[in-house]
Amino acid sequence: MTIPFLDAGAGYRELRADIDAALQRVSASGRYLLGAELEGFEEEFAAYCDNGHCVAVGSGCDALELSLRALDIGPGDEVVVPAHTFIGTWLAVSATGAQPVAVDPTPDGLSLDPALVEAAVTPRTKALMPVHLHGHPADLDPLLAVAERHGLAVVEDAAQAHGARYRGRRIGSGHVVAFSFYPGKNLGAMGDGGAVVTRDAGVADRIRLLRNCGSREKYRHEVRATNSRLDELQAAVLRAKLPRLDAWNARRARTAERYTRALGSLPQIAVPVTARWADPAWHLYVIRCAERDELRRRLERAGVQTLIHYPVPPHRSPAYADAPAGAPAGAHPRSERLAAQSLSLPLGPHLGDDESRAVVAAVRAAAAGLAAYPTPDGTPRTPRTTPDGQRFPLATEKR
Repeated sequence: MTIPFLDAGAGYRELRADIDAALQRVSASGRYLLGAELEGFEEEFAAYCDNGHCVAVGSGCDALELSLRALDIGPGDEVVVPAHTFIGTWLAVSATGAQPVAVDPTPDGLSLDPALVEAAVTPRTKALMPVHLHGHPADLDPLLAVAERHGLAVVEDAAQAHGARYRGRRIGSGHVVAFSFYPGKNLGAMGDGGAVVTRDAGVADRIRLLRNCGSREKYRHEVRATNSRLDELQAAVLRAKLPRLDAWNARRARTAERYTRALGSLPQIAVPVTARWADPAWHLYVIRCAERDELRRRLERAGVQTLIHYPVPPHRSPAYADAPAGAPAGAHPRSERLAAQSLSLPLGPHLGDDESRAVVAAVRAAAAGLAAYPTPDGTPRTPRTTPDGQRFPLATEKR
């Protein structure tokens, strides 16, 4: 069989009646912006995140940018960002006029390395922007400690982490957290969308002003701002999907567990680890392979579609070639190694059991004869352990 990386239309087919009713409700209302659907979604998503305020905007990148602008971050300031992430994290910083400062992740690739973050802080640093990459929470407590020592804001990029938990706390319950509702996300709209969730009423009020041309009252513009509003149709779709998010995440976790059990002992690949303090949303299931490109070619011939997240680190992208954040090869070795070795397998709430078993069989067959995947220090890997030797839990285990 041919197995797509993600069937983005499957969520609609499962919830067709609810989504169609939501779209018809908006169509008949004659109110397509800043109406009842948006207000309802903002209230419901804030409650889901165990937080006080939600402001929905036009995209995940806008959510990050407006979060920084609401915190008065702009030209002359620096924001510490991961070197291994989607470039949108960096672009949001650049859009404010601030400078992204790249830091490598921890050896497991799950989080900003706190020691490297501390070393990167300068008098111009105003914020840290940890990313909950692939749906696995970043280790926030050490980063929050660095931020507190230096008086820095923390803006979390949770574009891939809808429903994840960190030490029992819902991702989204922090001070300022930005989400994306791109169609392929765990909670995806039928187009672009994003939101900022925050405990700070002042930040929420500022973002509402910034998203609406700087206006609370028509034709009265208080600040220079932008136009970034989640429309009523997208809000209605997200309201229909939100009650299913936890169940859909549970399906993702079951597939991830199947992959880990079946592939974790293969010497040619490293499966993703789950920290003991984390309950991931499993947005992506990313393996690593020393011969990643050959593995991908073999899987394509076997009918399994895979993706690479992300083949070009932002610091090596032409977009930053002439910018201070750009850097030569070798500047961020862990990130460059992840870019060269990572491969995302099919994963989604509507991937069937037969399909996931077929993926497992294809990976096992395709990995045969490839080079063994080494640990960073060259020692043999211990399957299903974290880099410090602690066993990591499967999706069904209590945390």
